[in-house]
Amino acid sequence: MSQFKINDELIDRIKKLILSEDKSKVIEKLKDVHYADLAEIFELLEISEVVYIIKIFDKQKSADALAELDEDIREGIIENLSEKEIAEKIEELDSDDATDIISELTEERQERVFSQIKDSSLAEDIKELLKYGENTAGGLMAKELVKVNENLSISKCLDEIRKQAKNVSRVHSIYVVDSGNKLKGRLSLKDLVTAKARTRVKDIYIPNVDYVHVNLEGEEVAKVMSKYDLEAIPVVNNRKILLGRITIDDIVDLIKDEAEKDYQLAAGISSEVEANDSIFQLTKARLPWLFLGLLGGLGSVFILKDFEQIMNEPNLRNLFFYTPLIAAMAGNVGVQSSAIIVQGLANDLVKGSLLSRLIKEVGLSLINGLALALILIVFGQIVNQDLLMSFTIAGSMMGVIVIAALVGTFIPIILDKQGIDPAIATGPFITTANDIFGIFLFFYIAKIALGF
Repeated sequence: MSQFKINDELIDRIKKLILSEDKSKVIEKLKDVHYADLAEIFELLEISEVVYIIKIFDKQKSADALAELDEDIREGIIENLSEKEIAEKIEELDSDDATDIISELTEERQERVFSQIKDSSLAEDIKELLKYGENTAGGLMAKELVKVNENLSISKCLDEIRKQAKNVSRVHSIYVVDSGNKLKGRLSLKDLVTAKARTRVKDIYIPNVDYVHVNLEGEEVAKVMSKYDLEAIPVVNNRKILLGRITIDDIVDLIKDEAEKDYQLAAGISSEVEANDSIFQLTKARLPWLFLGLLGGLGSVFILKDFEQIMNEPNLRNLFFYTPLIAAMAGNVGVQSSAIIVQGLANDLVKGSLLSRLIKEVGLSLINGLALALILIVFGQIVNQDLLMSFTIAGSMMGVIVIAALVGTFIPIILDKQGIDPAIATGPFITTANDIFGIFLFFYIAKIALGF
């Protein structure tokens, strides 16, 4: 299937049809559009135009598109819908997507929407899901799944599957439970269709089934599903009662959100913002880290002032000209080291003791530092720089690189052990710390080597 193209011409055409209130042509224009593409179209229209489409368009598709939208855009649309209209959309969605929409409403409005939902079982499922944390297995799971009792015969099992499958958009697995709804295992489709009609489910089900606890953090759920290549995973409580299932599409959304959050933290943005947010929101997110950078810069100023006597020595004055290079090398090495560690922590790949990590980083830093130091010495000879000065600068840079690598390695590990997102270490935090340490170390080593 070729990818649907959304362009200015299409958006302008839709806007004109809405302006002329030509309902039939609007519906005709959008009837074959996938709900994900419809969501993208919604993002390019005014809220009033989106509301117009939602009120006249196919309930299922518009509901799915609504679930795909960014929360901020969806919030503006929902504010312009009545409780009855919201309830109609929610009834077209799986319980996890319905819960996401309901959770964005005030408690008072939630109750009014619940009173409009005709499917009482869906309303109860949503109320249950609202009790769990947003980024826990419970907050990610959907209640819709296919399960069968272990005591059923294959013929009755098939009848039960057909009945339940009507309410499930995609059947990833068939779970087996006992009379108390305790998860026992899963059914293989092959075993199911080849078994005799009178065979019992308990005689053919597979007892080994991966599952997660309802309170497990979403990132841990993602690791489990990634490790075992699962498209869906059941969710249970402390008594192993089957509560719901998490599907891969929810995990992909979670990973995307976490990646965006970590990217912003690494860039020195303290809270989740988007390009379209207000100036106040963007300033609030960026200013704290810029303030940290300012403090780091002031720290560097005071360090340089302590060595200002160098400027009065013609033979030593060149040291000051290398200050930006040393600061840049310290920052770059620190960010490189921290980025590798943060990625490893996120993927649970940082293994072994801190001592082994120390030895590895020191060895790597010495190799990189030596290679760069040799280049610096060659550069010094080309510009007729004093050989002792070149060796001093090169040696100082090697020391700075080793320290920067260690800072970039251990700060994320320490933050992770303290339960703080290590991604916070990869941006201005590491850069600022290494600027200060790097400049101080550079001049201190130079002072020892050159005797000033």
